[in-house]
Amino acid sequence: MVEAGMPAMESLQSATVTNAMILKMENQLGHIKQGFLADIIAVNDDPTENISTMENVVFVMKEGKVYKN
Repeated sequence: MVEAGMPAMESLQSATVTNAMILKMENQLGHIKQGFLADIIAVNDDPTENISTMENVVFVMKEGKVYKN
């Protein structure tokens, strides 16, 4: 989406907050917040400044368990 001209922040939000709203699950998904369901990825750089950092995931946390590549 960034390659098509969408700003990085909007692209990231479209994969998180926006989808939660579309699914009518914004009270459960889309944010890292106490009581919310969340799977988290970690990257080395700020993806809003360098979206290509999303191609190099350091680890994924799913249901509280960390998976490293």
